[in-house]
Amino acid sequence: MALRARALYDFRSENPGEISLREHEVLSLCSEQDIEGWLEGINSRGDRGLFPASYVQVIRAPEAGPAGDGGPGAPARYANVPPGGFEPLPAAPPASFKPPPDAFQPLLQPQQAPPPSTFQPPGASFSYGGGALQPSPQQLYGGGYQASDDDWDDEWDDSSTVADEPGVLGSGAYPDLDGSSLGGVGAAGRYRLSTRTDLSLGSRGGSAPPQHHPSGAKSSATVSRNLNRFSTFVKSGGEAFVLGEASGFVKDGDKLCVVLGPYGPEWQENPYPFQCTIDDPTKQTKFKGMKSYISYKLVPTHTQVPVHRRYKHFDWLYARLAEKFPVISVPHLPEKQATGRFEEDFISKRRKGLIWWMNHMASHPVLAQCDVFQHFLTCPSSTDEKAWKQGKRKAEKDEMVGANFFLTLSTPPAAALDLQEVESKIDGFKCFTKKMDDSALQLNHTANEFARKQVTGFKKEYQKVGQSFRGLSQAFELDQQAFSAGLNQAIAFTGDAYDAIGELFADQPRQDLDPVMDLLALYQGHLANFPDIIHVQKGALTKVKESRRHVEEGKMEIQKADGIQDRCNTISFATLAEIHHFHQIRVRDFKSQMQHFLQQQIIFFQKVTQKLEEALHKYDSV
Repeated sequence: MALRARALYDFRSENPGEISLREHEVLSLCSEQDIEGWLEGINSRGDRGLFPASYVQVIRAPEAGPAGDGGPGAPARYANVPPGGFEPLPAAPPASFKPPPDAFQPLLQPQQAPPPSTFQPPGASFSYGGGALQPSPQQLYGGGYQASDDDWDDEWDDSSTVADEPGVLGSGAYPDLDGSSLGGVGAAGRYRLSTRTDLSLGSRGGSAPPQHHPSGAKSSATVSRNLNRFSTFVKSGGEAFVLGEASGFVKDGDKLCVVLGPYGPEWQENPYPFQCTIDDPTKQTKFKGMKSYISYKLVPTHTQVPVHRRYKHFDWLYARLAEKFPVISVPHLPEKQATGRFEEDFISKRRKGLIWWMNHMASHPVLAQCDVFQHFLTCPSSTDEKAWKQGKRKAEKDEMVGANFFLTLSTPPAAALDLQEVESKIDGFKCFTKKMDDSALQLNHTANEFARKQVTGFKKEYQKVGQSFRGLSQAFELDQQAFSAGLNQAIAFTGDAYDAIGELFADQPRQDLDPVMDLLALYQGHLANFPDIIHVQKGALTKVKESRRHVEEGKMEIQKADGIQDRCNTISFATLAEIHHFHQIRVRDFKSQMQHFLQQQIIFFQKVTQKLEEALHKYDSV
């Protein structure tokens, strides 16, 4: 007899390989064995695919034996399901599920546990803008970055696991049982913030199935959870924040302020702007010369105290910032290289890339003031190793990441955003980034090809012309006429001039085209960040639309839907502020770089003209 199951709740498929279910629908199971919380079966419409195991009840034929016995072959997972059709006990949550601090209060009923949702359906594909979704830095580095002893130096590792931080309270120190958004002051300048608006299933259990009320009264409907655990919206904590599951202590210094400027939302300016130079790349050794590395000297203008950092220190900092700021575009570092790391050209190119990176970091109103970035710039690890390690451990234990990060966002008071206008702006920026990425890729290819021709082809062609002129001069010398000596020398000088012009062509890309390609590489990294940033904002908008639909259907209180919209507005403010900052630095950088490019082109052709004029004057005395 074919295995069958009855759907306990509605389920809407969101990814390829899944099928939708309707409450009370009877399905045919392909196997009773679940795969990480998912079953495969065929619904009443003939669609075959995956669905959550906790959304269905397996229908068993009654067998002889003690009452309630599921049969000798019944798996333990379903052994407690009576034939009468009571709701099953919850499946064990997946290993990656972390309940909120007060998730185990008596008010939370067992059937409210969320269904497991960590399985990636086969053949699923997550795309953005028509292309494959690139993994975000958070996906690449993971949620909790831990440096291995093999990869990090003595200055990064010690026997302790966390720095001493007296007075720091965890986000779960005081359960927020009354559901208020401001639980009070936990310490000086530290405020208990929570997005929970009630003790309903939506704010506690997240992705659990909806409750059913036999009385027929309006239910406290919940906005569905995204079952794609690989979604940036989920991994960034944006979904948990929008659904009201974030709760933690926020210090005054952690607040990130968005203000209304003449062009809309923007980050509050850094009151203490600074710059940072990167100079003196020096090869150093450790372990008695067994290991070598390049150290760079950094000098911030606001301290004037030099610190020395290696590339892996930059890499660690980038991972911390990319994990902490899901709606901020952290510029990508110059690419790594397995071989030739100590060659002069590579070191020079990497230094220029790090200068561009540092310029963007110091220019960002939020990143420039971040504690971990300031620790990186100001703590002299060579002289105060303990302070350096404590700052490093503190950054790695930062609690204001994920959903809690969004609690640190402070938006303009009484400022409402029009969702349609926001969506239009985001869609417009999405089209802009796609077009800019395509054009930047094309310009980079053109510049690279042109530089290659200058270094090889143009140089060779000009030297060939010069050699031909010298050949003519040598032929003329065979006449041995005294009055022709001046002409012979002038023609030979012309040949030398063309040789020199060929060398000028070969050296010129370093002056003009290479800086343009360095800038394009940096901005291609920025453009690669924005699909994930936009995905977080789009996910929040989707939850708002779903909550509004529930209100129209009478399934959700308007106060709860308003809370979702307010939290979506917070994400939208931050996203629009980041877009505004991107356009600001884009105008600044490309204006400066194009001016530099054209100035270098003018200087180059002036040098070429000078060489030709010198050759011309040689004929005056002939």
